Amino acid sequence: MNMKLISWNVNGLRACLTKGFMDFFKEADADIFCLQETKLQEGQHDLDLPGYYQYWNYAEKKGYSGVALFTRKEPISVTYGIGVEEHDKEGRVITAEFEDYYVVTVYVPNSQRELARLEYRCEWEKAFLAYILSLEAKKPVIYCGDLNVAHQEIDLKNPSTNHKNAGFTDEERACFSKVLESGYIDSFRYFYPDKKDVYSWWSYMFHAREKNTGWRIDYFVVSEKLKDRLEGAEIHTQVMGSDHCPVEVRIR
Repeated sequence: MNMKLISWNVNGLRACLTKGFMDFFKEADADIFCLQETKLQEGQHDLDLPGYYQYWNYAEKKGYSGVALFTRKEPISVTYGIGVEEHDKEGRVITAEFEDYYVVTVYVPNSQRELARLEYRCEWEKAFLAYILSLEAKKPVIYCGDLNVAHQEIDLKNPSTNHKNAGFTDEERACFSKVLESGYIDSFRYFYPDKKDVYSWWSYMFHAREKNTGWRIDYFVVSEKLKDRLEGAEIHTQVMGSDHCPVEVRIR
């Protein structure tokens, strides 16, 4: 059975709803639709999505972080966070278990200006990889979201000036390399190993989106065990409503 999965960092769902979110949601017609950076607390949304089961994880801090997962098929089970208390206060992870695999929506912590949170970010990455591998021991994993890292120089417009900036430090890139070495595939690069100038995030400053001065930091990462089931991957650069655009993977 062909499955279409979409992931989108909406950078505040309430704002995105006023900028065409539902139009894209309906048009996309995805089997599973994941969100990051909803910036909502419980009770602050009443999203009418007929035909979808809805799951939400919220940060303790108001107007910050938050993820959601909408699925046509009811999961076998759903869990929130990664089971590490210090990492689970910011509403960054939801895991839905299905018959053949787990689907995880994740919003990876940003290392911030002057790399104020880089050390925490690296600890988080280690804990998240351990979590993913613990799932993988039971069945394959598909995880998606804003991973806050451009993995290779091809994944951002200006690599040379960004080597020491959040999202393109050696440490963050090494963390993602480790994921791939642990048996995972960057689905977009699997289909488009050399494709340049395709990004998923643009700064709101300096007309970055008009100029396509962007970064590819939103991903579908897929267990190698599912490699033969990969059908396609897309980045919907034309979709507005956030400083990120939606990304997609299709599996059979």
